[in-house]
Amino acid sequence: MKHYEVEILDAKTKDKLCFLDKVEPNATIGEIKSMFNKSHPQFYPARQSIRLDPKGKSLKDEDVLQHLPVGTTATFYFRDLGAQISWVTVFLTEYTGPLVIYLMFYFRVPFIYAPKYDFTTSKHWVVHLACMCHSFHYMKRLLETLFVHRFSHGTMPLRNIFKNCTYYWGFAAWMAYYINHPLYTPPIYGEQQIRLALILFLFCQIGNFSIHIALRNLRPPGSKTRKIPYPTKNPFTWIFVLVSCPNYTYELGSWLGFTLMTQCAPVAFFTIVGFIQMTVWAKGKHKSYLKEFRDYPPLRSPILPFVL
Repeated sequence: MKHYEVEILDAKTKDKLCFLDKVEPNATIGEIKSMFNKSHPQFYPARQSIRLDPKGKSLKDEDVLQHLPVGTTATFYFRDLGAQISWVTVFLTEYTGPLVIYLMFYFRVPFIYAPKYDFTTSKHWVVHLACMCHSFHYMKRLLETLFVHRFSHGTMPLRNIFKNCTYYWGFAAWMAYYINHPLYTPPIYGEQQIRLALILFLFCQIGNFSIHIALRNLRPPGSKTRKIPYPTKNPFTWIFVLVSCPNYTYELGSWLGFTLMTQCAPVAFFTIVGFIQMTVWAKGKHKSYLKEFRDYPPLRSPILPFVL
């Protein structure tokens, strides 16, 4: 059996960082990263990007050396991804913040509103309903992070946690300040508008959870296998016929419901910004589905049926 010689160069300077002799042909990129880590302990595998070209895409950990377009002396390029943090830690942090921050405004802890309103409660029932819905949403997200989601990538750059927390925590505080403000006024169409909004919110929350369960069942534990998601017996998944990322579709619906329920401008703005970001993610995922699967259903749109 022939063995490979592997040299790893710095993607920026082209300096030789490591030379590996007698590497097995069935060695994976993940195993090569571990070998590289032995000579460079500061670069743990999750921090490494190994590429065939200095400006190319990162190779997957499961890629096998003998299946790559390299000779018996293989040259790879290394790029440092920076300090990494697990997706689970990021999600738990960014979702715990809004839950706690919103409740601080709801209970009107001191130094938020005028002293005479400290620990008072709103006279409007929609304010209490909004608190329950907001808390339910983020508790659902926390539980899904712990027990439902299966991540294809174990880590993300540490800097992202600051960006993500600023986004989620900042918007939570902005929304909560106005919804729980002593001078807050209920929606213009009253109880009818609130009930309609609650139905939309709950419907989409159930739909979002159903999609997350369907996506989880596509990927066995510990696997990075990607499959085309299809509708299941659960009616909430039937939207897969028309949409590639219905989890985002339902997420949008939930925040539209919350906007209608509270009739609050910061909530509407958060919904718009969230929709723009989810559209970017959905288009990217839709494009990768089309590229990876030749038999991908042609009727599907990224996030909104027939529209977007």
